[in-house]
Amino acid sequence: MLNDALTWRYATKKMDPTKSVPEEKVAQIVEAIQMAPTSSGTQPFELFVVKNPEIRAKLREAAWDQAQLTEGSHVLVFAAWDNYTPERIDAVLAQAEAERGTNPGLQAYYERLKSMYLPRPAEVNHDHAARQAYIALGFALAAAAELKVDSTPMEGFDAAEVDAILGLPEKGLHAVLILPLGYRDETGGDWLLPMKKVRKPLDELVHEIA
Repeated sequence: MLNDALTWRYATKKMDPTKSVPEEKVAQIVEAIQMAPTSSGTQPFELFVVKNPEIRAKLREAAWDQAQLTEGSHVLVFAAWDNYTPERIDAVLAQAEAERGTNPGLQAYYERLKSMYLPRPAEVNHDHAARQAYIALGFALAAAAELKVDSTPMEGFDAAEVDAILGLPEKGLHAVLILPLGYRDETGGDWLLPMKKVRKPLDELVHEIA
């Protein structure tokens, strides 16, 4: 069950550098990210799958020496659009029409979307795009857990440095999340591994409104 997998997972602090995640499992995690829902179907982010050891070492430096970036075998970087533009929204519509056929209602919908999004400051639009990446992160975490792949979601990094390492500004992107993938070190090197998972009890977290 999914809940069993979510109980198994934790934010792995030390990964086993001798173990590499099989490419077919990485592909399944990436597919889960692709299938994640986003506002108006815009998918306003791009995903960078980093395997190159030298680049992962640079990312580790930009992430204040968090070892998972080099001890894991893959690093996923979620980079959100820096802004919504007519071209980006038109591309979403064009793909929908190419796969579903022309739909005047859909055309009108995206024209309304442009009228709402385009006048907003770039910072507001980037924040909105970043929130869509967070939805996809949740799908990635769940997929990794089901596949018994360890992961560590990270916000703790110098985004400007990561942007520069991956050449994101020229692509109109900005790094918002990093997710190393690997396998936990079960030899005692990870202080968090033996600890009980701590979550709010349901009666504090959930409020039912009948």
